[in-house]
Amino acid sequence: MARLHYIHDPLCGWCYAAQPLIAAIRAEFGDRLPLQLHAGALFAEPVPLDGALAEKIQQTDQRIAELSGQVFGAAYREGLLAEEGSVLYSLPPIVAILAAERIETSRALPMLEAIQQAHYQRGLRVASEDILAELAEQIGLPAAAYAAAFEAVREQPLVDHVEASRALMAEVGGRGFPTLVLETRQGRLKLDPQRYYGQPEGLVAELQNRVGRLH
Repeated sequence: MARLHYIHDPLCGWCYAAQPLIAAIRAEFGDRLPLQLHAGALFAEPVPLDGALAEKIQQTDQRIAELSGQVFGAAYREGLLAEEGSVLYSLPPIVAILAAERIETSRALPMLEAIQQAHYQRGLRVASEDILAELAEQIGLPAAAYAAAFEAVREQPLVDHVEASRALMAEVGGRGFPTLVLETRQGRLKLDPQRYYGQPEGLVAELQNRVGRLH
């Protein structure tokens, strides 16, 4: 069976641009093309947001919005990016995604999407464990099970996951986030999601062609 690997970071704007692509793939293929998330930790240490970095991010976000149609909310643009004390830190959101996956494999992607919406639209500080717990509850994860899973994966399993994600990206020649890799019996093929921002039907068509030849 073919499998699609998605190497991402929850705080990567270009991965937010790819959200409609992933949604279209899931809608078209469902379980016929299993999706495996691999988080590579763009911000492996907390990075304080200062004026220069915020301005650079705003410029990138504008380009992302133009290409993909994704919405950046006022609470994010005028709040989170402008607030003193805001930091970018990928590891807590990654732990939350791994915790969701540990509870049920299919819950990893909804958790990633919830984190992206919270960050880019609602301007929430998704490095906060309390915020992440609220998001887990919103996607239907039992609070006690989520808390236990979060604790179980927050140390060595997190390190192992990030290292494996980065190794996979290096192996396939990925140049950053997002990177998509189609795995089949013939091996692994790196796809180019950047070609399809704002055009999810194009990526779906490419996958239909490639996966269809395997069945």
